[in-house]
Amino acid sequence: MDTLRDDVYRRPLATALDRLGVARGWRVVDVGAGQGDVAVALAEVVGHEGRVYAVDSDPLARDETASAAAAHSQVVTITQTAEDLLLPEAVDLAFCRFLLLHVVDPCAVVARMAAAVRPGGWIVLQEPITSAGRVGGAPLSMPDARHADVGALLPALVRTCGVDLVDAWAEAPAGAGPGPVASYLTSLTGVDPCEDPVVLPPLVTVLGRCR
Repeated sequence: MDTLRDDVYRRPLATALDRLGVARGWRVVDVGAGQGDVAVALAEVVGHEGRVYAVDSDPLARDETASAAAAHSQVVTITQTAEDLLLPEAVDLAFCRFLLLHVVDPCAVVARMAAAVRPGGWIVLQEPITSAGRVGGAPLSMPDARHADVGALLPALVRTCGVDLVDAWAEAPAGAGPGPVASYLTSLTGVDPCEDPVVLPPLVTVLGRCR
């Protein structure tokens, strides 16, 4: 499912990396790396001169990331919870996507991410507003998520954690009938939308600069 999710939400990631001018030689961390799609994308941008730390609490996810990034020696996989994030060096960018909606305390995780970044470096948070998604006009729900609408709180959250808010926006992939949007919704909810129009949960992206 991570690969499909990366496909339908690929534009917000590309926009954020371009907005920051992420380049070869950067040190970055992907917190909650899952199957490694974002870590691989970051590795391709920072090149062999850079470093990508792919952090996930699930050892199976670590192994999947290592497999996905086998051709990228600059990717280092680490089994660690987001709440305990601790890296061997300060990084230029800390990134997470679809992580904060699952953790117990989103503010604590953002604070750990900010602490991992060098002064003047960046954090990028990408989280959904689940209830703003629509299938045939009806709201979506994600009962298993602790903070299903955490995306709506991200701009305030970074400020609470002492990070300067630089930019924020929301993007919502949409479609009708067969295609990646319908396939992703089916994988997420187990419900095939058939020909109903679908607006996936808007993904809020926040760019914050660490002091």
